[in-house]
Amino acid sequence: MSSVESLCVKYLAALNAGDLEGVLALFATDGTVSSPLYGQMKAVDFYASLFEDTGASDTRLLNVFPQSIQKPAVALHFAYGWTLANGEQVTFECVDVFDLTEDRERFQHLSIIYDTAPLRAAFYRSSGRPVEHQVGQ
Repeated sequence: MSSVESLCVKYLAALNAGDLEGVLALFATDGTVSSPLYGQMKAVDFYASLFEDTGASDTRLLNVFPQSIQKPAVALHFAYGWTLANGEQVTFECVDVFDLTEDRERFQHLSIIYDTAPLRAAFYRSSGRPVEHQVGQ
């Protein structure tokens, strides 16, 4: 297993465990995340919010796309079973595209791609965020 594949396996394991320190250890200290629900944030702020809004996570890896044309990157395609903090469950497929640090040892930026329409209402019910806080509205 390559170091990039190992990084990806560790990421999904830490995500499933709700391990904030474990996830953040995989990111550069100035790492960032772009999320359809949360917007653009520092990785530390994104994962703190995500884990606060999460009762449980269960991922099932479907594909790894290890090549990039312009810069070191990797993409994970996975099924995400997300139990929200209020116990409501949503399941969807997503693609996480990670820009890697130059040494390919950590994640520099994550772009999360998925259709939020089927889960947006459940997310806002669970998080208590007002409708005007919604990204893209």
